Amino acid sequence: MLNFVYHIPTKVLFGKGQVSNLAREIKSFGGNRVLLVYGGGSIKKIGLHNAVVSQLNAEGIFFKELSGVQPNPRITSAREGVRLCKENKLDFVLAVGGGSTLDCAKTIAGGALYDGDCWDFFCGKAAATQALPLGAIMTLAATGSEMNGFSVMSNDEMLDKFPTYSEALRPKFSILDPTYTISVNAHHTAAGTADIMSHIFEQYFSNLTASDVPDRLAEALLKVCIKYGPIAVKEPENYEARANLMWASSLALNTMIGLGKDGGDWAVHFIEHELSAIYDLTHGIGLAILTPRWMEYVLRNDNIEKFADYGRNVWNIQEGSASDIAHKSIAKTYEFFASLGIPMNLREVGIDELRLEEMAAKAVRLGGATGAIGLFRRLAKPDILEILKKSL
Repeated sequence: MLNFVYHIPTKVLFGKGQVSNLAREIKSFGGNRVLLVYGGGSIKKIGLHNAVVSQLNAEGIFFKELSGVQPNPRITSAREGVRLCKENKLDFVLAVGGGSTLDCAKTIAGGALYDGDCWDFFCGKAAATQALPLGAIMTLAATGSEMNGFSVMSNDEMLDKFPTYSEALRPKFSILDPTYTISVNAHHTAAGTADIMSHIFEQYFSNLTASDVPDRLAEALLKVCIKYGPIAVKEPENYEARANLMWASSLALNTMIGLGKDGGDWAVHFIEHELSAIYDLTHGIGLAILTPRWMEYVLRNDNIEKFADYGRNVWNIQEGSASDIAHKSIAKTYEFFASLGIPMNLREVGIDELRLEEMAAKAVRLGGATGAIGLFRRLAKPDILEILKKSL
């Protein structure tokens, strides 16, 4: 295992009724003038908006609202949030919703203390070295954004979607009440499960062999998703299923399962970002489509034991050669996503051959001078194009 420093300063308030602690938490970080960031009308339908606003009013906390944050959040929404913060001298940002809302709120928190355009954080022109304090109330188990400093934003003008990272963007606290995820429909529950699993895969498939602790943790989280994903899809009011998925989502991307490893592969994410940037595809759906094809493409004799471990320890495939188990584990992955009702080819979600070359070329931009992405196996443009073609 490689050296690491582990510090997760985000305070997590997990379970039923934790939203009652909201105002106290905001004030503990000096918040008196808040930007409330959320997406569509779902938080109003489930009574969460009223619960939040009532607390803010009762405690005399001034607030402005930014609603309408989109899935695959747009930089235009973040720019509007930055404007509201600066014009109203706001000192705290509160995200209420899923990962897209929180990613937008993170960008706003950084942009509010930056003189330039907040898109600079995503195109490499600047880093978010400071940010307004940020809190989150999560309503979806998927991205794990509630315990890390990552943000991903889309730019409609450029048809680009890029990530950024800064410790300054890590939430000060996150309220995780699984009851607020009960209203999430089957489609987005399935997509969220695939998103969680993809985050785990990106860190699990590593070329480092001496990484038993993080790998066994990763395998346990995958098994949790495999157990509870189908239950949450079929029984949306099952609290234990929702609770287990919500906590798995946080642990999948709070850096814990990547400690001592090489930073993760992330090629599937970079490829999917091009799909959702151009076609506005639900992120988890794109990940589910691409992942089994990526697995088959990168599988080689020198990494076959990793896939065999995955098959044995996650899917309990014990019979056959390492090669047999590896291929069966990939097939199991495909079948599992399909069983959740996820469309498993790009044509089903309206993507054809027309822009595959363009997306493959754009996906490698984060590879810098090497022109290749991924660590488990380096992928250049022709490799990515082949994976996309196999996903049609």
